[in-house]
Amino acid sequence: MKRILQLVVTRWLARTPIGMVVLGLGWLFLRKRRARKQQQHADSPVLREPPRRSGGRYARRGPAVGDRR
Repeated sequence: MKRILQLVVTRWLARTPIGMVVLGLGWLFLRKRRARKQQQHADSPVLREPPRRSGGRYARRGPAVGDRR
């Protein structure tokens, strides 16, 4: 739903020169924000956690589970 709303607003703004300026400024701000976030993520030490396992009743757990044949 969010993507559809973004598309509609973007297309609406792109119809006018002022809207294009607004879109350009928004793009620049988001680009800087993403670069800063990525830089902070690269600087922080990586703390790895074990992956979550699907504990569902019907989850496939491999050939060695149970006596299925």
